[in-house]
Amino acid sequence: MAQTNLFIGSLAYATNDDTLKAHFEQIGEVSSARVITDRDSGRSKGFGFVEFVDEANNQKAVDQLDGKELDGRAINVSLARPKEDRPKRDFGGGNGGGGNGGGSFRQRSW
Repeated sequence: MAQTNLFIGSLAYATNDDTLKAHFEQIGEVSSARVITDRDSGRSKGFGFVEFVDEANNQKAVDQLDGKELDGRAINVSLARPKEDRPKRDFGGGNGGGGNGGGSFRQRSW
């Protein structure tokens, strides 16, 4: 069975992987801590994931750290949903887009 991650929301933009890990190590040994960043700008998206070595620390972290301050912001701590629970995003491939002939420009009617 896959390890359960914690979802950490409302992170300050200044929070990085190291500060996130250090904050959660007051509960127990952290195997990974990752702040999710924008692919283009490299700026934090304001959320991240933490994984403990001992999964029993997950609930303890939710109980003790949810709503507590990290880098000046009250953070949200909850159990992360497994990836397979989220619906796949369909960007409408297949018929060429918007169904208006497949082009990226609107057809003129005159």
